[in-house]
Amino acid sequence: VILVSNYHTVLHNDKGKTEFDKKHTTNLLLSAAAEIPVTSNGDLDQSPESLPALYSHRLRSMTAQPKSGAVVLSDDLKNPAIEKLDLVRKWSINTYKCTRQILSEKLGRGSRTVDLELEAQIEVLRDNKRKYQHVIRLAQTLANQLSQIMQTQRQLGDAFADLSLKSPELHEEFGYNAETQKLLSKNGETLLGAINFFISSVNTLVDKTIEDTMINIKQYETARVEYDAYRTDLEELNLGPRDTNTMPKIELSQQQFQIHREKYERMRNDVSVKLKFLEENKVKVLHNQLILFHNAIAAYYAGNQQQLEQTLKQFHIKLKMPGGDSPSWLEEH
Repeated sequence: VILVSNYHTVLHNDKGKTEFDKKHTTNLLLSAAAEIPVTSNGDLDQSPESLPALYSHRLRSMTAQPKSGAVVLSDDLKNPAIEKLDLVRKWSINTYKCTRQILSEKLGRGSRTVDLELEAQIEVLRDNKRKYQHVIRLAQTLANQLSQIMQTQRQLGDAFADLSLKSPELHEEFGYNAETQKLLSKNGETLLGAINFFISSVNTLVDKTIEDTMINIKQYETARVEYDAYRTDLEELNLGPRDTNTMPKIELSQQQFQIHREKYERMRNDVSVKLKFLEENKVKVLHNQLILFHNAIAAYYAGNQQQLEQTLKQFHIKLKMPGGDSPSWLEEH
């Protein structure tokens, strides 16, 4: 009895048992791949039946009768094995067709389906994603630099405060400078909170909301390649003779073409709707974040502490002082 499973083929006969491990299955598939037929000019045979024939041939080789007697294919294991081979066959055919389509397009010999309006929207989205990522990097650099300035201001304030205590003749002058540096550092913490909130919100927009749409776009582009690959196959068959041998092939090709056309149109509509909702969400998010960024920066450099605090309250941003869970100075007001 021949038993076909995931990776093992076990042969039972009157003389004993022989096991074939993964290498035999791999060699079997490699041998089939090596026998892909080519035409007289060196191109791959584009007949949809060429690859299935190879798999059928290999399957017949596996089920060949041994010298010692009849061979029976076990019913309980036959179907899963054949189904897996059939999946590999279909995957190979689809991969071959799509690869051929992509190469044809790159070489300028094949045609491709283009939705000009949708393609333009996708290109704008890709360009905007790159620009938003650049803004995030710059804002992060600004936040890092501001954090270093705040640290220097705190240290300078402590130094002025120490000198104020030890220099009676300049007590007030050192004291004013100490208070000024501490106030600048405190306002810097407020500004830093606003900048970090801006970075987090825009980063969420780019890495989650936009990226989710980019995944749908990749699926749409894959569906487009498959659609064009099967469209090309059908066009080539329709240019050939129409007889009893070719008509079944044409009908099968027509069915596959229809399946992939419906998939392509469905994915195109999904992406179009997704882009529309993304645009609305993007405008809303960036509108709020750009107002926050502008107001916080303007208030900080104008020395308007009250306006700076009000900006954070407007966007419900809470600050935490370094070194503990105590409420921030903003929360206490």
